[in-house]
Amino acid sequence: MFLERHGNQYRVVVNVPKELHGKLGTKLKRSLGTDSLKEANRLKWDVIADLKATIAHAENPSLSLETARYISLEQAMQQAVRFAEQRKGAFDPERRDEIDEEIDWQAESLAGQPIATDEEGHEVFDPERLRLAKDFSQLARGDRTPIDLHHEKFLAASHVKARTLADDKRAIKLLKDWCSKAGVPPYLQAMTKKEAVRFCDELPSLTANLTPVTLNKYVSRLSVYWTWLENRHEVESNIWQGRRLREPQQTTDQKERPFTDDEVKTLLTGPAEPQMHDLMRIAALSGARLDAIVCLKVKDCRNDGVFVFKPQKKEPGPRLCPIHPNLIEIVERRKKGKEPEDDIFPEWPGVKKSTSLRERSFKTSNEFTAYRRSVGVEDRREGKRRGLVNFHSFRRWFITKAEQAGQLESTIAVVVGHKRQGMTFGVYSGGPLLEQARQCVEAVELPKLA
Repeated sequence: MFLERHGNQYRVVVNVPKELHGKLGTKLKRSLGTDSLKEANRLKWDVIADLKATIAHAENPSLSLETARYISLEQAMQQAVRFAEQRKGAFDPERRDEIDEEIDWQAESLAGQPIATDEEGHEVFDPERLRLAKDFSQLARGDRTPIDLHHEKFLAASHVKARTLADDKRAIKLLKDWCSKAGVPPYLQAMTKKEAVRFCDELPSLTANLTPVTLNKYVSRLSVYWTWLENRHEVESNIWQGRRLREPQQTTDQKERPFTDDEVKTLLTGPAEPQMHDLMRIAALSGARLDAIVCLKVKDCRNDGVFVFKPQKKEPGPRLCPIHPNLIEIVERRKKGKEPEDDIFPEWPGVKKSTSLRERSFKTSNEFTAYRRSVGVEDRREGKRRGLVNFHSFRRWFITKAEQAGQLESTIAVVVGHKRQGMTFGVYSGGPLLEQARQCVEAVELPKLA
């Protein structure tokens, strides 16, 4: 690769991209000053990196040669990953030996020529280049795999929300930061169950402002990543399985709760904007989450009297929910004169920035909170960041009312999108008939507002 014989010596030849022919010519060449093929293979990688850095600099003149060379070294590490994959799949011993020899050659190239000799006559190499060569060799042989080496591929295969992807990235950063602080090599091979326990024990000291609930979310995302690695035979087992930080026990009067009937009445009779009145009524009579309601389109409000809510949390797909009779006027009014893809609630458009992690309902939630507090519906506890009531309290209120009306727990779970409990309802049942769900929804009535 990259070698040709010129006279009685070898030289490196690197092809130049067509768009740079006018500036650099069709090929870059440099003699290695040796007639030994083995020696040429040992020396070539350093020269290849230099020539590719020249090409990268020509493609982007603002890029310094030093930066371009760094990129070339990064590419060498990517080559190490490819070597590791080849070694893993090589059953022929001769093929394995051939790969190992190529690894040795490139590692020697990355180490460069000796910069001095010590008192005993031993060659001394540049420490940074020697470290890079060792990292390359260990990575290429599968002995040391960086924790985040496969993380981008894992993220690309994950079908989760952008906010969850952001949690994945934060979790990996926290783990790498901890490795640096704790003196643990940041490699998969160094991460054992014992290290996972240490990480969980010391995590609160790294993130003083985060609650155990949030930290457990990050540990959970590490567990999902390790399960993916285990399935690909990159690790022996999921060291994070069952790992959780202890969360403070909450008493009944500290838990977030449903609205009372009086609070629902206060909210529905207060001076809210028309769109907020419509939104609150749909929430109270469907038990749907805020973002699912705000994201409704005309086509999601079917003519057979059914909402089609987008998947939320761990729901596997869109969820059907019968439209309560008291909501029909609101739905028809908001559908009138619109196309199937038009929004039911255009007053709260989606976030403009494509990179934003906020849900569409972010602004809606803030407006509801301001309105709720303006009419005196609040329940704060000392030491708690969040109050005990919020928009989700409509969902809790709906579930409470459905239960009080004698509806089956399994039917309520289907209506609101909860996982149904037990083997019978959770696995074998195809779900209640739509008519049963309709009876459940219609069993919930708003408190008398007049």
